Amino acid sequence: MVEQALNAEMMNPLESVRWQIRRAADALGLDPAVYEILKSPLRFLEVSIPVTMDDGSVHVFTGYRSQHNDLLGPAKGGIRFHPDVNPDEVKALSAWMTIKCALLGLPFGGGKGGVIVDPRELSPRELEELSRGYVRAIARFIGADRDVPAPDVYTNPQVMAWMVDEFARIKQGNEFGVITGKPVAIGGSLGRTEATGRGVVICVKEAARRLGIDLQGARVAVQGAGNVGSHTATLIHREGARVIALSDSHGGVYRPEGLDPRQVLDHKARTGAVHGFPGAQAITNEELLELECDVLIPAALENQITAENAPRIRARLVVEAANGPTTPEADELLFDRGIRVVPDVLANAGGVTVSYFEWVQNMYGYYWSEAEVNERLGQMMGRAFSEVWDMHLKQHCSLRNGAYMVAVRRLAEAMRVRGWLGHPDAARR
Repeated sequence: MVEQALNAEMMNPLESVRWQIRRAADALGLDPAVYEILKSPLRFLEVSIPVTMDDGSVHVFTGYRSQHNDLLGPAKGGIRFHPDVNPDEVKALSAWMTIKCALLGLPFGGGKGGVIVDPRELSPRELEELSRGYVRAIARFIGADRDVPAPDVYTNPQVMAWMVDEFARIKQGNEFGVITGKPVAIGGSLGRTEATGRGVVICVKEAARRLGIDLQGARVAVQGAGNVGSHTATLIHREGARVIALSDSHGGVYRPEGLDPRQVLDHKARTGAVHGFPGAQAITNEELLELECDVLIPAALENQITAENAPRIRARLVVEAANGPTTPEADELLFDRGIRVVPDVLANAGGVTVSYFEWVQNMYGYYWSEAEVNERLGQMMGRAFSEVWDMHLKQHCSLRNGAYMVAVRRLAEAMRVRGWLGHPDAARR
């Protein structure tokens, strides 16, 4: 098993997610057609986006949109603006979205988009033109009942506002449900900003209860102080946990007695980094991962816990707020050591769940209070966690494998009742 995981660790993200899906399908004894249908996206777009730059030159950016699956409903997934965006990454992320939506019981398939660009190098006007140009390029393929984009890395509610406005121009009418993660002023949902972090904390609470970890005073280390990490640290602190370490891309701070995340984040807002927070010891991101703690929350980048450092992880529980922070081989090593890992497809699903709530509110034109949003999120995350926990106990496997099995089984059942399995037209989808 570890040898298989090592091979998967050497693969690109697309091969890695395929490996996870195939392993889940095989463990459940499913029709081989289930894997064949899920291994590749239903549709993949590559588009060129010309943008007139501030100096008068025209730069043509490359963009992508992967619609992995529409078995359960419209494709759903973010749009990232990043210089390292590439086709296999976008395809893999769309497949993970299919798993995530199925796991949470959302009426969506998986989608993902991206543009090869460093948005920090663009002026506000150039960024707006790029955002609108991307929507023009993919407008024929998206819609509230076809594909519903959302923010992702280096995109935000303002970018979504430009996009939904451009789509309205093209369609000559508003369709706010075509994009989620919008500002509240134009149909965004209350509670969306902190939804991913709130979902992470829900998973921490559910796992801690089952493992006998008392959150009152429990030692928590959070790697990452972006949107997800900052909200996670703040919310877990409110639950009575002791946040002993917090970091950003420049490094971290550590205080065994505990930190007030709000004060650390205020320091970061003033200085640009958490480093140098008064009364705390400076540590590296690598050192943070190996601290002795009750709960470790990687909320930054992928591939942070690897086969090299997994033997030195001293947390009782790891909850993945980031996408892919634990490599497949490291996951196996932690499982063998008795360290539970709540996988990203479950732990960080709060964002897409509240995006679903936003879509529902847009479709009905009826908007919920923040308390209603948070209550519904808690119910859905709690139910999904219980299903994954029960599956991992039944199958004597890791929580990650349990999550994939819950999701793939749900997708396979939908394929069966729709007639996609053992049918001559199944490949058409």
